Amino acid sequence: MSVNRILTGITTTGTPHLGNYVGAIRPAIQACQAGGSESYYFLADLHAIIKCHQPELIRQSAKEVAATWLALGLDTDKAVFYRQSDVPEITELSWILSCMAAKGLMNRAHAYKASVAANLEEGADPDFGVTMGLYSYPVLMAADILMFNANRVPVGKDQIQHVEMARDIAGRFNHHFGEVFKLPEAVIDDSVAVLQGLDGRKMSKSYNNTIPMFLPEKQLRKHINKIKTNLLEPGEPKDPDTSTVFQIWQAFADGEQTVWMRKQFEDGIAWGEAKKQLFELINDELGGARDKYNELLADSSVIETVLQAGAEKARAVSGPLLSKVRDAIGIGAM
Repeated sequence: MSVNRILTGITTTGTPHLGNYVGAIRPAIQACQAGGSESYYFLADLHAIIKCHQPELIRQSAKEVAATWLALGLDTDKAVFYRQSDVPEITELSWILSCMAAKGLMNRAHAYKASVAANLEEGADPDFGVTMGLYSYPVLMAADILMFNANRVPVGKDQIQHVEMARDIAGRFNHHFGEVFKLPEAVIDDSVAVLQGLDGRKMSKSYNNTIPMFLPEKQLRKHINKIKTNLLEPGEPKDPDTSTVFQIWQAFADGEQTVWMRKQFEDGIAWGEAKKQLFELINDELGGARDKYNELLADSSVIETVLQAGAEKARAVSGPLLSKVRDAIGIGAM
């Protein structure tokens, strides 16, 4: 019986925030702890250079993302935890897959279409500012997934297209060269929240509306106090289903706490009190890992040792698969 192989990565372009935590990191660690599958988690630093050309920012982000996973208790004996750029087989596979990926498929990628639309709106050339990295990054994502024959890829609804593209590319490769790749499936967990940010839009580094995970208590409280609310006074009933404060509360609370806070909203809880309660809830969950996170940042050699061990484990899988791919397409030693 084949084992489920789960894969997910976080791009190293900023400080991990609460949206990363509830949407990717927490469910991934829980899945790893539950067992019954093989877990591959990576720092997507090659994806980072598509849009970010600040080397120090990428280095710092990689350190922070890795420290976050480790501080929250990722068991690297059970999971394969690695830096994307430490597995050179991925980039070689990316080129091979690009020779199978239809240009028309790349034309339909959401990020590329969004860039073209923005250019046209400003009266610029449709491809102004579009690099080949941006245009073809779905192929690199396909290589990330297919390199380890991951068959389950947890993603948000806005990322389903990337897994579908990987399936398309893998299917085309298999049609020409035999059954080398498993066809991956996107795993959408509707119970995993897509958090709203400070301004009510999706929490995202690109919107600059995030709440970083391991802020000191005083800074965490300040950020939570910045969450946008309406002008309803204390004592006036508030709608929890349109409130960012409640939506974030729900992502951290258990069922009983959620019911309790919904009642507080109906009873007209003051926004200041609601935010105070939210701060305490989040701080209780993440406060214990904060010290460990800061220790890891202070001594990044510990992180590097873990990542190098993870790369070795990853390459034990990627090397043989790439040999199989090379043999299938007819390149390599005589």
